[in-house]
Amino acid sequence: MHHEPGYFEDDQFARIGDFRLWKRILAFILPQWRWVAAAVLLSFVITAASLALPRLVQLGMDNHILAFHEEVDVRIEGVARLSIVFLGIVVVGFIANFIQVMILEWTGQRTMHALRQRLFTHIVGLNLSFFHTHPVGRLVTRLTNDIQNMYEMFTSVIVTLFNDGVRLVGILAILFWMNWRLALILSVTFPLMAVITYWFGRFSRDAFRQIRTHLASINAFIQETVSGITVIQLFLREKDIFDRFGTLNGRYYKSALYQIWIFGIFVPLIEVMNSLALALIIWYGGGETIRGHMTIGILTAFIAYMRLFFQPLRELSQKYSIVQSAMASAERIFHILDVKDLLPQAAVPVCVIRAGGSIAFENVEFGYDPDRPVLKDLSFRVYPGETLAIVGATGSGKTTVISLLERFYDPWKGRILLDGIDLRELDLYCLREQIGLVMQDVLVVPGTLQENILLDRRLSGEDLKNILALSQLSAVVDKLPQGPDTRIGEGGMDLSAGQKQLLAFARVLARDPRILVLDEATASVDTETEMLVERAIQAVMSNRTSIVIAHRLSTVRRADRILVMERGRIVEQGTHEELMGLRGLYYHLRSLQDGANTFRTGPVPGG
Repeated sequence: MHHEPGYFEDDQFARIGDFRLWKRILAFILPQWRWVAAAVLLSFVITAASLALPRLVQLGMDNHILAFHEEVDVRIEGVARLSIVFLGIVVVGFIANFIQVMILEWTGQRTMHALRQRLFTHIVGLNLSFFHTHPVGRLVTRLTNDIQNMYEMFTSVIVTLFNDGVRLVGILAILFWMNWRLALILSVTFPLMAVITYWFGRFSRDAFRQIRTHLASINAFIQETVSGITVIQLFLREKDIFDRFGTLNGRYYKSALYQIWIFGIFVPLIEVMNSLALALIIWYGGGETIRGHMTIGILTAFIAYMRLFFQPLRELSQKYSIVQSAMASAERIFHILDVKDLLPQAAVPVCVIRAGGSIAFENVEFGYDPDRPVLKDLSFRVYPGETLAIVGATGSGKTTVISLLERFYDPWKGRILLDGIDLRELDLYCLREQIGLVMQDVLVVPGTLQENILLDRRLSGEDLKNILALSQLSAVVDKLPQGPDTRIGEGGMDLSAGQKQLLAFARVLARDPRILVLDEATASVDTETEMLVERAIQAVMSNRTSIVIAHRLSTVRRADRILVMERGRIVEQGTHEELMGLRGLYYHLRSLQDGANTFRTGPVPGG
């Protein structure tokens, strides 16, 4: 097992400025601004309700409970009235808080739905080079965990932080109004809290970045391991896999401990600041009360407001963890959204409704590594209705030719033409509609056999019946419990390798493209179904321009021309008989293949 370049690309992320990142996050929230504004307005109601309660307690103590000069009945009546007002304010605060939570949850779901949809659409639209450097596990993490982190920040933090900000300002205003001297003494702790909060933010940001990076690495590694478990077990690579996973798991473990260490310092420090402020209030406020310069009710209210003041700071560690986790997630999401499709589209792309089937490669040079070209000055032409076979040793560039024809990539040099039109000038969707690709690995979508054949296309029952007959699937369908409506794939029946190949041919017939590409399409087909496959091949190749890569010998022999490739160049071309007569590379590969397949007719040499 190996890791493609970029496997740990999270470690290489540039630091995006917080302001810029917040600006991009808010851009996704902007369409819901009316609901956000409503939630913000409710913040003032919630804050006013919470700040009114200590004031009511102060009034109750000073004007009624400790008003010994008043009649007992008058004092009790006053306390009762304040209690009713107290409960009324609590109910108002509860209703406002409930409505705000519902608004935030609903708005958050809508916002993250739009972001997830945009991210998924963007990823699917990127070309193959992107997926070579971004493991599947990483992309799954972006679409699930990272989106969820941003959702939690939106619903639990953004407006809540606004609530806390309004509350802190309100508390400070009330404290200075009640007793400015005591409020100034309390302010002594503010610089210390600011320094603590600053350093906490600085270190926790790095901690969360490391955690998310290592978690994404673990997800990607697990995805890769499960996908290749057969190869791992066959080649006894379990120990290597265990060691690699242990390394990744160890990095995550150390990052988690680092985060715990940061929070373990921050939370007790806030409690120390809280206790220091309380001690200052009791020291100075108690003295003022004893001297008669302050009432017990004001001192009690002061302590209550101080606790309300420190409550957001106590919760800051939790909220900050959500914010930093979400910011790191947003950073990675926007990193992917900033990836541009490396395939430039024409300003006014041409859409060919029904191609004639002429293909031309003109002096094409291309490679996956900038310093190592795979195709070198490659030129050939395929005429409408012609069958062209391409053979050669592994790594000679056969499959790369198909990737360029499907325009998964653009050539470095030269050009590729369809009916005389450069592929770069064609609409990408229209181009791929003209090409039917049959590969050795056939993707089976969970669903019915009919759904797997049509892939959202609409055909009449008679057309489907003809397709089943031509693709040699009729015999298979007749044995299925519900015929073409039988579920296959995950949660349904499993198809054999040969049946999957017949399914692939049926898909091509349903699509009815002008150009057919067989890329090692039957390399794994058993001899029992070989005759059915040969009949299906004849059906799908009829009246189409066909390119065959390392296919069955009989198909290659039927080809109008055969190109023999070596190290990205065409070294021989001609019919089977002509190439055998040359006794060159094709003859040599054919001899090797015949020696390796004594008891059966095997694939064309050089697959």
